[in-house]
Amino acid sequence: MDIELRPSALFAFIKVIPFLLLAIGAMYLAEKCWAGIIWLSIIAVAIALYRYLYIRRCSYLITGQYIRITQGIFLKRIDTVELFRVKDYILFEPFWLNIFRLMELKLKTTDPENPVLWLRGIPQSDIVELLRERILETRRHNQIIEIT
Repeated sequence: MDIELRPSALFAFIKVIPFLLLAIGAMYLAEKCWAGIIWLSIIAVAIALYRYLYIRRCSYLITGQYIRITQGIFLKRIDTVELFRVKDYILFEPFWLNIFRLMELKLKTTDPENPVLWLRGIPQSDIVELLRERILETRRHNQIIEIT
């Protein structure tokens, strides 16, 4: 059974708040001081919109054999890492994410192209246990023995 995860809309909104605050500040300054600053506001809103869409378009697909991370709006980047390459996983639940029942998962791998995979802004779940089971099963199936 494949699992597809996406960063939540709330996580994406939180990540663009600084750009929105910059846009509001630039609008205020444009009104009070110099109208030319309105361009800074327009640029900040455009960056915020692009960043929001970029985060929302990320996709994390976890199958029985690999993890595929798809990113991008205009240019797509698809990273695929075999599950048996995952060495360690770290679960992050900082206070600001925990309030909204979100988490981040950092996967350390032996893949030279992708030594670290981040699954950011995903809903809290038992994904770590599921990943652990799938990683162990994939290692058994491929007869991978870890030597340290």
